[in-house]
Amino acid sequence: MQKLKAIIVDDEPLALDFLRACLAESNDIEIVEECRNGRDAVAAANKLRPELIFLDIQMPGINGFEVVKALQADLMPMVIFV
Repeated sequence: MQKLKAIIVDDEPLALDFLRACLAESNDIEIVEECRNGRDAVAAANKLRPELIFLDIQMPGINGFEVVKALQADLMPMVIFV
């Protein structure tokens, strides 16, 4: 079975560490990118086309809701707000 490609996004390093540790226990998810802000998340999602994004809501610059709005509708991954 193919793993689901995922991006994790959070501006706080400890939160990224926690997400990475939680997802490491899953055999079904592969983290293909880690982003620390919304702009990088949009760029990574458009480039890598993940099936999942674990997305912080409150970030400086572009917040999580603005990231979702910026993603192309035809490439929209499942989003889990964290």
